[in-house]
Amino acid sequence: MELICYENCSTCKKAERWLKEHGVDYQTRPIREQNPTQEELDAWSKESGLELRRFFNTSGQKYKALGLKDKLGGMSREEQLALLASDGMLVKRPLLVGQGMVLVGFQEQRWAQALLG
Repeated sequence: MELICYENCSTCKKAERWLKEHGVDYQTRPIREQNPTQEELDAWSKESGLELRRFFNTSGQKYKALGLKDKLGGMSREEQLALLASDGMLVKRPLLVGQGMVLVGFQEQRWAQALLG
């Protein structure tokens, strides 16, 4: 499994702590240095069953500065994918990606259900 996160994100740190406490094996991928590609984001969105807009970090400074709350609705899927792939700080984190599984954002109950049964 791959944990895609930002080192200064408190939610990412909480997710990492949870994974370690529950003995889940994973590798960390820094989102700023290794931003997800358009192809990855497209596949993850489809695999997770979530709308692409759920992959945006709506509480991030860049999201707010670009006024994306009002612009996303008018953008095509391709435009949204290109925008997400352009800057890791626009992507909601942490992302946990594994075989047949994509978890967006840390929600302990959801992660426990997906990882621990």
